[in-house]
Amino acid sequence: MALTREQMAMRVARELEDGFYVNLGIGIPTLVANYVPDDIDVMLQSENGLLGMGRFPTEEEVDPDMINAGKQTVTARPGAAIFSSAESFAMIRGGHVDLTVLGAFEVDQHGNIASWMIPGKLIKGMGGAMDLVAGAENIICTMTHASKHGESKLLEQCTLPLTGAGCINRVLTDLAYLEIEDGAFVLKERAPGVSVEEIVEKTAGKLVVPEHVPEMVFGD
Repeated sequence: MALTREQMAMRVARELEDGFYVNLGIGIPTLVANYVPDDIDVMLQSENGLLGMGRFPTEEEVDPDMINAGKQTVTARPGAAIFSSAESFAMIRGGHVDLTVLGAFEVDQHGNIASWMIPGKLIKGMGGAMDLVAGAENIICTMTHASKHGESKLLEQCTLPLTGAGCINRVLTDLAYLEIEDGAFVLKERAPGVSVEEIVEKTAGKLVVPEHVPEMVFGD
């Protein structure tokens, strides 16, 4: 079975390390805030000007003025700082973010990413993605493996306007965790119950499949 949004967030959270400054993009990445391991200290950044973002609030905790970049209400953890978006982007452009997690429409085998527009459709704005992929060396892209029509989003070459070129090295889809090496996707893990054959079928780009591909394991 394909991973749920929550399972994808849980899998990304395993990549967090103690002391990391992490930017979480809009969509699935924001859910990672709910799954930060208790034994590590991580500061989550939102590019609208919050460092030290906490989990999503309960009904009693909701503060309509405390929002993330996706305009969702959030909490602030002890030690959090609030500042202007100019300072926020100085952190991003200065390479001070240890890990960036963001979504995408397409990723290709060369590490290119298309995430900001689909021609002919309404564009709300570019957001911070172009700065994030240019300013960060450690990026995890979260996305569905294929469109609702079954068309692969892991391609030989992106067809949509690029957000960044040659900048993506790790991709987590609802079917698999892959790394990009030497112009190819390398299959590292597969979702529980998902076969290697299904992943091969739904990957349009060059795919390297090791002899053994472990299943992801999730606790109760």
